[in-house]
Amino acid sequence: MKKVKDFIKQKSTILQLMFVASVLILVLVEISKIIRDVDWNQVSDGLLSQSIFSIIMMLILGMFSVTPMLIYDISITSFLSEKFNWKYILKSGWITNTFTNIAGFGGILGATLRASFYGKKSSKKQVLYAISKIALFLLAGLSIYCWVSLFIIFGLHIGAGLTKYWIWLVGGGLYFPLLFSITKFKNNAFFGDLTLKKELFLIMGSCLEWAGAGLFFIYIGLVLGVKFNILEIFALYIIASVFGVISMVPGGLGSFDVFIILGMESIGIGNADVIVWLLFFRIFYYIVPFFVGTVLFVHTLGNKVNEYFDGIPSALLQKTAHILITIFMYASGIIMLIEAAVPSFAFSNFILVKLYPLTFLFLHQMTDVIFAFLLIAMGRGFESRVKKSFWPTIIVLGIGIVNTLWRVYTPGLAWFLIFIMACVILSRKELYREQLRYSFGKMFVDGGIFTVTFLLYLLVGFLNFRPIGHKSIPVPEVLIFQGQQIWLSGFMGMILAGIIMLIIITSFTSDTDPFRKMNFDKKRIKKIIDNYSGNEVSHLAFLRDKNIYYYRVNGEDIMYFMYRRKNDKLIFMGEPVGNMDYLKDAIKELMTQADYYGYELVFYEINSKLTMLLHDLGFDFIKNGEEGYVTLKDFSLSGKKKRGERALINKFEREGYTFEMIEPPFSKELIQELKQVSDSWLDGQLEKGFSLGFFDEYYLNQANISIIKDADNKIVAFASMMPMDDKTLSIDLMRHSKQAPSGIMDKIFITLFEYGKENGYERFDMGMAPLANVGTSQYSFIEERAAHFIYEYGYSFYGFQGLRDYKDKYVSYWLPKYTAYRKRSSIVSTMLEVTSVVNSKRREQFRREISLSRFWS
Repeated sequence: MKKVKDFIKQKSTILQLMFVASVLILVLVEISKIIRDVDWNQVSDGLLSQSIFSIIMMLILGMFSVTPMLIYDISITSFLSEKFNWKYILKSGWITNTFTNIAGFGGILGATLRASFYGKKSSKKQVLYAISKIALFLLAGLSIYCWVSLFIIFGLHIGAGLTKYWIWLVGGGLYFPLLFSITKFKNNAFFGDLTLKKELFLIMGSCLEWAGAGLFFIYIGLVLGVKFNILEIFALYIIASVFGVISMVPGGLGSFDVFIILGMESIGIGNADVIVWLLFFRIFYYIVPFFVGTVLFVHTLGNKVNEYFDGIPSALLQKTAHILITIFMYASGIIMLIEAAVPSFAFSNFILVKLYPLTFLFLHQMTDVIFAFLLIAMGRGFESRVKKSFWPTIIVLGIGIVNTLWRVYTPGLAWFLIFIMACVILSRKELYREQLRYSFGKMFVDGGIFTVTFLLYLLVGFLNFRPIGHKSIPVPEVLIFQGQQIWLSGFMGMILAGIIMLIIITSFTSDTDPFRKMNFDKKRIKKIIDNYSGNEVSHLAFLRDKNIYYYRVNGEDIMYFMYRRKNDKLIFMGEPVGNMDYLKDAIKELMTQADYYGYELVFYEINSKLTMLLHDLGFDFIKNGEEGYVTLKDFSLSGKKKRGERALINKFEREGYTFEMIEPPFSKELIQELKQVSDSWLDGQLEKGFSLGFFDEYYLNQANISIIKDADNKIVAFASMMPMDDKTLSIDLMRHSKQAPSGIMDKIFITLFEYGKENGYERFDMGMAPLANVGTSQYSFIEERAAHFIYEYGYSFYGFQGLRDYKDKYVSYWLPKYTAYRKRSSIVSTMLEVTSVVNSKRREQFRREISLSRFWS
C-alpha cells in the first residue's frame, strides 16, 4: 500500500495531466454525438432567417444564462481552507458547469472536476464534504420552481394540458423542503459549517441557474416568432427538466426534448418550430458556452503540460502557429495574385484549383489584387514579429473570413478559417519587436513578388488587348484574359495595392529607433578610454562616421561599441572599448535591444576571445584576416637580413630627410600641407571609412602625427598615430606624396619602431591584412567560398593582399581576426553587407552633425 501511495505521489503531475486529458476526450465524445444528431440544414435555414442582431443577442444571453452556475464554485471555496483568486474561480467554474451540462453523468464529472480544481491544499474530507453540499443544492431551485409551476397550472389555471403531470411536480417539489429540514434539524458534522447565509446563497444560485435556463428557453421562442403563453411554457420547461433529471442523461438530452415536443404539440405549436427552437436552445445554451469552456480547459491543460516541460510546449506551439500564419498569408496572397493575373492558368492547374478554396474569395478583380498585397504586407510584418502587425492582421483576416463565409459557406472552410484565426491569437507572444527591418533577402522576396506580378500583368494586358492594326501575336492559352474592363480594374488595383503596401511597410519600419542615433560624445568616449585603456580600434570613434552604443552600469559609462546600420544588420567595428569584465553582460544587453528593434548583430575584425564568447551566444564566424605585431625589443637593423633597410635609412639621412613627432592642436597651415600630401597619395580616389581612418581635420587633431621632411623642410610623408595602450604603438593614416622617394614607407616604419623602443613601448601594431586561406579548400562549403570571394575581391583601392606581403618582413607574429554573425543568417548576404559598409565612402554628413565649435575642444 505504501508503494502505491509513493508511486502516486511521485507521479502526481503526470496522473493529473492524464486525468484532465481523459476528461477532455470524454466530453468531446459527448459533444460529437450531439453535433452529429443536429440537422445543420435546419440550423442554417433558421439562422439565415434571423437578423444579425438576433443572433448576437442569442449568443450574449446564452452565455449570460450560464453565469449563475458560477455561484456554486464561489460557494465551494468558502468551505475550504485554501483561498482562490476570483479569476481562477470564474475560469474553473465555467469549465466545470459547461462540461457538466454536456456530459454530467449524474454529477460525477462535476464533482471530479471540482475536486481537481479546488482540492490541492485542502484535506480529502474537506473537499468531499464541500462538493457533496454543493451537489445537494443543485436541484434546490428546480424543486422551488416545481411549486411555482403547480401554482401556475392549478392556481392560475394556465396550461390545462399539463395537469396530468402534477405527480412529477409534487415529487420534485418535495425535494427542497426535505433538504432544508435535514440541514436545519439533523445535527451532525457534515452540516456543521453550513450557516444560514451560505445555505441561502446556494439556494439563490440554484434558483438563478434554473430561472436563467428557463427564461432563455422562452426568449428563443420569442425570437422565432412563435405565439405562446409565457407562464405555460415555463411550467412545461420545468416539467421537462424534471424528466431530464430523472433520466440522468446530461442536459436531459433526449428525454427533455421528447417531452418538450409532445407538450408543445398538445398546445398547438408545430413540430418544425419546436425542433428549430430546441436546436437553437442547445446551440446557444449548451454548445457555445461549452466551446468557451473547452478553450479555457485546453488553456489550463496546456499550462500544466507547459509547466511540467519547462515552457517548451508553449514556445513550440507559438512558433509553429507563427510559421503557419506566415506561410498561409504569403501563400494566399500569391495564389490570389496568380488567379488575378493569369486566371486561365490558375483554373487549369490542378494544384492551384485544390489550394484556392483554402484562401479568400472576392468577386471583384481590384479587391482581389488589393487584398492579396495586403496579405503579403501583413505577412511580412507578422513574419518579422512586429507588435504593430497583430491587430491589422486580425482585421485583414477577419474581413477575409467574413466575406468568404458570407459568399461561400461550408463547415470545412469555416473550421479551417477559425483555425487560422486561432493560430494568429496563439502566436501573439511571438510578436515583440518594435519595428520591421528589411534584410537583403526580405527585400528580394517582397520586391520580386510585386515586380514579377506587375510585369506579368502588363504582359497579359498587352497580349490580350493590343491596339487595332497591331501585328497579330498568338496569345498562349494560359495567358488568355476574360475582359479588358476586368483587366483594367485589376491594373488600377495593383497600383493602389503598391501604394497601400508601401504605407503599411513604412508604418512597420518607422519607430523610435535608438540605434539610428550617432551618439558621438567626445567627453564620454575619452573618459572610457582614460579609465580602461584603448585598443586597436578605439581611436576610430573620433572619425564620427560610426554610431556609438554605450553600456552603462549604475548610471556610469563603462564600455562603448562602434557600429553602422545596414538593412537589418548592425555591423560592429572591432572589439568594444572599456571594462572587459562586463563584456558578456554588455553583449547580452546589446543582443536583446537589437533584436527588440529587428536588428541582427555582426562583429567585424574581432579577436579570438570575443569570437569564442559570441559563438557561445549563438554566433557563427569566418576568419577574414590577421593583425600583425612587431616585438620592438627584438627589432634591430643589424645583421645580413637587414642590410637593405640599413642602407635605405643611411641614404635618407645623407639626403637630409628628418623625422618629427608633432602634437595637436595643429595650425591651419600645417593641416593644409598635410592635405596636399594626402591628396597626392589619393590621386583622385575617394577615401573609405568605418574600419579605416580618412583625412579629417577634427580626427587628425585628436592624436600625434609623425612627419617626414625633405632637405627643403617640406613634408613628403606623414602617419597619424593610433593611441591604444601604454605598451602598444600604432598608426592609422599613412600617406606620402608622389614626389617622395622610393622606400619612404620603410623610412616611416623603421623610424617609428626606434621611436617606440626609446619611449618604452613593447610592440608595434602593423594593422590588419586579409588572408587568402579561407574557403579555398575542396572541403569548404560553397557559402564559405562565395563569402571569401566577396571579401577578397571587395577592396578595389587599398590592395590588402600586397600589403600583407610587405608587412610580413617586419611582423614578429600574427593574431587572427574574425567576422562573427548569427547562425541563422546567410554568410553570403552578411559578407555582402559587411563589404558594402567597409567599402562605403566617408560620410560627410557626420562631419556636418558636429558643430565647428567642438573641433578644438
